[in-house]
Amino acid sequence: MPRKVRQLIRDQIRAGFYEIPGGGKGSHRKYGHAKYPGAVTLSGGSGDDAKHYQEKQVRMAIERVQS
Repeated sequence: MPRKVRQLIRDQIRAGFYEIPGGGKGSHRKYGHAKYPGAVTLSGGSGDDAKHYQEKQVRMAIERVQS
């Protein structure tokens, strides 16, 4: 069962990511981190099911900043 977008957001914030103000339009949000080049963009409402590629992108971004 896919995770919810809100769970991915929570995981990113716990790993030290922050939401970039004005970084997305509509249901898009951008998250940055001092140790991560670029940004991670998540789309969808907080209660929506996360797409497989979103889960993978968040997992890989968290692994990169924790290593």
